[in-house]
Amino acid sequence: MDTADLDHLDAQQLREMVFSLRRGAAADKLEIERRDHEIAFKQAAIDKLTHEMAVLKRLKFAAKSEAFNAEQKSLLEETIEADLAAMQRELEQLAPTPAAGRDKQQPKRQALPAHLPRREILHEPASTTCSCGCALQRIGEDVAEKLDYRPGLFTVERHVRGKWVCTRCETLVQAPVAPHIIDKGIPTAALLSQVLVGKYVDHLPLYRQEAIFGRAGLAIPRSTLASWVGQCGVQLQPLVDALKYEMLQNRVLHADETPVAMLKPGNGKTHRAYLWSYCTTSYSALRAVVFDFADSRGGQHARAFLGLPGEHGWQGSLVCDDFSGYKACFELGITEAGCLAHARRKFHELWANQASQVGEQALKFFAELYAVEREVAELVPEERKRIRQERSRKVADALQQWLAGQRLRVPDGSATAKAIDYSLKRWHALTRYIDDGDLPVDNNWVENQIRPIAIGRNNWLFAGSLRAGQRAAAVMSLIQSAKLNGLEPHAYLSDILERLPTQQASRVAELLPHRWQARLPS
Repeated sequence: MDTADLDHLDAQQLREMVFSLRRGAAADKLEIERRDHEIAFKQAAIDKLTHEMAVLKRLKFAAKSEAFNAEQKSLLEETIEADLAAMQRELEQLAPTPAAGRDKQQPKRQALPAHLPRREILHEPASTTCSCGCALQRIGEDVAEKLDYRPGLFTVERHVRGKWVCTRCETLVQAPVAPHIIDKGIPTAALLSQVLVGKYVDHLPLYRQEAIFGRAGLAIPRSTLASWVGQCGVQLQPLVDALKYEMLQNRVLHADETPVAMLKPGNGKTHRAYLWSYCTTSYSALRAVVFDFADSRGGQHARAFLGLPGEHGWQGSLVCDDFSGYKACFELGITEAGCLAHARRKFHELWANQASQVGEQALKFFAELYAVEREVAELVPEERKRIRQERSRKVADALQQWLAGQRLRVPDGSATAKAIDYSLKRWHALTRYIDDGDLPVDNNWVENQIRPIAIGRNNWLFAGSLRAGQRAAAVMSLIQSAKLNGLEPHAYLSDILERLPTQQASRVAELLPHRWQARLPS
């Protein structure tokens, strides 16, 4: 407003103008404070990542002096390479502007082997008519070769982007480069999927995959493979976060944990870390499992995963064993559901190891309870609950009374006493499933999800940072959830790795295993 116009305003209008200016100034101040906070947060994250990268780089050059065997050294080196690549990708997301001169530092790429089959993919403009009305003329092309993989066969994709120019207005038209998980890299999504499946499903460390590729005439060093794994881990994390969010909407979950060896740079030894597993039940419409890697078995990891304590923390029934790490969760509102298989197992050990008559008789009670479960497995929750209350409740009450009587006859500290005490002290948790049709009878479902991981634990040797373990947990969450939904892991990962670069963040849940739909060939 011109200063001369102020003379025509009355007192009320002037007051309104002042109030408006003050509101605008306050809003500007809040916006400035928000931006300052965002900049400070990003800078703190950048500083943290930069420090971690410096530490890992020192470890990388010090690894040769560590007291590890040859296989452990190789695993340590490839893990450090993957961690560095993951951190570099996170830095790029925080500060997307590329550093000056970065392109000059890129190593010269070797040509892909000439003997590999080639498939040409043309990328041409949607129209070859210029906006001025003239016909465009093709004056050349840019060719980029990418290494592709289909089970058992390496091929090369030749992406040909034609250059078209208008002779009148000198306008150059060319199809844009499609976005990719590895920017300016040679691997297709299918090849990246093969590396991930080989590492996390077939338990093939990258140095073994390097040898496999070498036999096919492909000189891809493990440092490059590790870089691909690290970058893929960062890109897949939002998908795992979405899967966890949807899983935590369920009222009943399984939980279990299994030890995993983790390399500890600095002393040449290994450290016992843990892979925590959480999944929906076999009765749930959602088939999902999410793994959480932690450097210990402390109960704080379970509470952090479930968002406890907190206003929006998960509240439901958790099916688990008698591990003390879960006890604090039950004090924070979660309902404990015991595992009948764990109780049965202790009596089976008595019978198998000592030919115990107590163990043998207890197994007969458990057999009756499991017979009911086989009959109600496919029923709706209400009907399952009704039958359990009619039949299982009688057996459970008889078992409890019998166990209490036997406990009076055996000495404290004996194996029989320990087996009986395990059941009697957790009786309410063990039999809670009888009055809830959504609860499973035991924790075997989640143990089956861990089993493929336990088979390959000899190859699970991670660097000192948690990144390698957390990255493995994220990738395996998607792979195991895909298998639960009847998907072939390689096909699933290939498709989502191709879609992710262009998928809107608000629609990332469409790529979750239980929603995934394979795209029809164009």
